[in-house]
Amino acid sequence: MGWRLAALLWLCVTRLACGIEAVGEIKNIVQKDAEFDVNYNDTVTSENQTIYAFNHTISRNKTEGVRVSVDLLSNKSESPILFVVRQKQAVLSFQVPLILRGLYQRKYPYYDVGRTLCQPPTRAASETQYFFVDVSTLSSQGANYQLRVSRVESFTLQTNKKFSFTASPSQPQYFKYVFQDGVDTVIVKVNSDMAFPCSVMSIQDIQCPVYDLDNNVAFIGMYQTMTKKGAITVQRKDFPSNSFYVVVVVKTEDEACGGPLRFYPLTPDELIDAGNRSKALDVMVSTAINLEAYVMGMLFCLGIFFSFYLLTLLCVCLERARVISSSADNGSTMSSEAITDSATSTDNNYGYMGMKRSLESVARSRQESLSSIEEDDYDTLDDIHSDKNIVRTKKFLYVADLARKDKRVLSKKYQIYFWNIATIAVFYALPVVQLVITYQTVVNVTGNQDICYYNFLCAHPLGALSAFNNILSNLGYVMLGLLFLLIVLKRDLAQNRALERHDVNALECGIPKHFGLFYAMGTALMMEGLLSACYHVCPNYTNFQFDTSFMYMIAGLCMLKLYQKRHPDINASAYTAYACLAAVIFFSVLGVVFGRDNTAFWIVFSVIHILATLLLSTQLYYMGRWRLNAGILRRIVYVIYTDCIRQCSGPMYIDRMVLLVMGNIVNWSLAAYGLIQKPNDFASYLLAIAICNLLLYFAFYIIMKLRSGERIKCLALVCILFTAVVWGFALYFFFQGLSTWQKTPAESREHNRECILLSFFDDHDIWHFLSSIAMFGSFLVLLTMDDDLDTVQRDKIYVF
Repeated sequence: MGWRLAALLWLCVTRLACGIEAVGEIKNIVQKDAEFDVNYNDTVTSENQTIYAFNHTISRNKTEGVRVSVDLLSNKSESPILFVVRQKQAVLSFQVPLILRGLYQRKYPYYDVGRTLCQPPTRAASETQYFFVDVSTLSSQGANYQLRVSRVESFTLQTNKKFSFTASPSQPQYFKYVFQDGVDTVIVKVNSDMAFPCSVMSIQDIQCPVYDLDNNVAFIGMYQTMTKKGAITVQRKDFPSNSFYVVVVVKTEDEACGGPLRFYPLTPDELIDAGNRSKALDVMVSTAINLEAYVMGMLFCLGIFFSFYLLTLLCVCLERARVISSSADNGSTMSSEAITDSATSTDNNYGYMGMKRSLESVARSRQESLSSIEEDDYDTLDDIHSDKNIVRTKKFLYVADLARKDKRVLSKKYQIYFWNIATIAVFYALPVVQLVITYQTVVNVTGNQDICYYNFLCAHPLGALSAFNNILSNLGYVMLGLLFLLIVLKRDLAQNRALERHDVNALECGIPKHFGLFYAMGTALMMEGLLSACYHVCPNYTNFQFDTSFMYMIAGLCMLKLYQKRHPDINASAYTAYACLAAVIFFSVLGVVFGRDNTAFWIVFSVIHILATLLLSTQLYYMGRWRLNAGILRRIVYVIYTDCIRQCSGPMYIDRMVLLVMGNIVNWSLAAYGLIQKPNDFASYLLAIAICNLLLYFAFYIIMKLRSGERIKCLALVCILFTAVVWGFALYFFFQGLSTWQKTPAESREHNRECILLSFFDDHDIWHFLSSIAMFGSFLVLLTMDDDLDTVQRDKIYVF
């Protein structure tokens, strides 16, 4: 027969190429017509060679897999056995024992090998194909083996139908999936009840050869390591044949999945154990969401945040209507009173005296406080009439005592916060955007799904983006940050108009209105959205700070704003504040890089944390009227001696002392926790410190406000209650932990979960929604919480 002659000629060529035949030596060649599902137990030596001839019928509408399984019965052979499978369009060769290499080029022999033959597409409706299995060796003693070729009935996967199988390093498995009509995207899910051995799932185009070994599975296609869960979203446009292979390979070692590294050299028992790395898995291909779900997700996201714009517009209209109605009522009341001459005279005298007092107060304030912005070295107060040391060390301070500097100077000082953060945002965001675009490009080109830590069970691609839903859900930060800026701008313009018409309340009443920090807060919220979106383009170990940097800034700016409300003259400058925030971000990076189980780092950080707390406490207690110099220790000892030992007097500023004692207890406890537990997520630990201090100061502010006889208006109270509830729900979804870059990519995928909202958003997306709303509400609280003081004179408003 012609095909047998061709087989003999091919055999001669392969023998010469592989160096199997010695010069002048003629071997015995045995060819057998073989059948499927039959065990062939044979012996091969250097003197003979066996060829097994198979034939099978393939159909264009039905694909059946063919699997070759070999078991080496005598493993003491001095040379391996070579198996060569020759097909019409491909050649597959492997040796037994199969030697696979692990980390540091360590070798692992496997004596039981199973390989699936690739199935190239056929144009004919039905075709009979032949393939041959050649068995040869250079061992003169001979080697016993068992060969079995079988059909894989479930080679083609069905949509939404689970299929179970077993794989090992020497017995990889792969299956075919064909896109159904009308389906453009599917999600391939591979699951196992066993975390280890570590495995790899890969999506490859229909071609020969199929890369299905540990040392070549990453050559083409998309791939990811997995322990218990793996999921890859596959789009039809990436596979011209409208079909693909799902390849599952068990790795020879577990380090890639976070498992232990074996000692080397391996003992004989460990080598046997290395060959028993079988893993039970199941695979299921399910259809992904369609275009309608994308549209619904985007409309839902936009609808939520546009509703806040509409609600704000409604509140503005109601407030304007209330003001017009109040003005009309006042006008009618004054016209009725004008009938009485005595009442008119009284009103005129009162108005003249009030205006006179207002103008005198403004003139005195400006005369006392015209200066440059460098308040620390050259104070703007006139020391002849009032020394700042005397004012700031009074037992009971009022806002008028700490709001004596010229408004123009302070406005410039606090506007620097906005311009600085705007400059920081530009220089920070541009390289971030460039970097994450590069990350996404690398993922798309290499197919390495371990680069980015997505929630793969709810990652919806759009264009080049792998997880569009995680990016879209950050839109709330940007939209609500912009809305807050518009609200602040409206208040700023209203305040300027009031000052221009010399309104008494604007000049002498209420908390001094400085909006620079509010502008900075709104900008920081918008940047948080932008940088969080950039982080979620490819979340991983190296770009975590994109998502946290502006969180630190928001927490710091909120604390500064709280302090500025009652201490406008002595609040920190923008340069000092941003320098401190830069130091926090610097420690955040150091903590992630060096902080894991590094006792020396935690000791240094805890000492710095405690010292910073003490210095800040001293600054707040003495209102900045102290100096850090060589005599500081002597002064501390003197104060302890005079106030605690000699006469044992209580603290002069009890309220401040209570706040600072509680703050030190909280911060020292957090420092002790970090030193003892050494949490892996240092960035979140540092953020927790900032949030705890902010909440403590906010609670103190509210308590002191109520204790001082002040009240909270309805709008501010609603904002406080609403924000508290939203923060509670937001934190619940935040702690769900769908992925974590503190672990390996395979371990991170164990936390992946399905979408829970509109089949489009996951738990972390809901955290984005709720946290952006909660931050916006928190900003509104800071903006409105002192509205009740707008008609109270500043010399009657307590400082705390």
